[in-house]
Amino acid sequence: MSEKRKVNWLLVLLMSVFFGQIGVDRFIIGHTGLGILKLLTFGGFGIWWLIDIILVASKFQFSGVEWVDNNIR
Repeated sequence: MSEKRKVNWLLVLLMSVFFGQIGVDRFIIGHTGLGILKLLTFGGFGIWWLIDIILVASKFQFSGVEWVDNNIR
C-alpha cells in the first residue's frame, strides 16, 4: 500500500481560490495530469475550478492525499 501524501489543507484551499483556474491546486496534491488538463481548459471553463474549491473546502478525501493543518504554537 502506498503512503498518502501529507498536504496542508489551508494552503491548497487558498491556491484553489486564487490559482485554481490554472491547476495549481491539483499540482500541489500530486494530481499532475488533472492539473495539466485544468491548465489547458482554464479550470474547466470555470466550472471545474468552482467544484474544486468546494471539494477542498469540505476536505474531500482525494486519492493519495492526507489533509494536515498547520497548528502554529
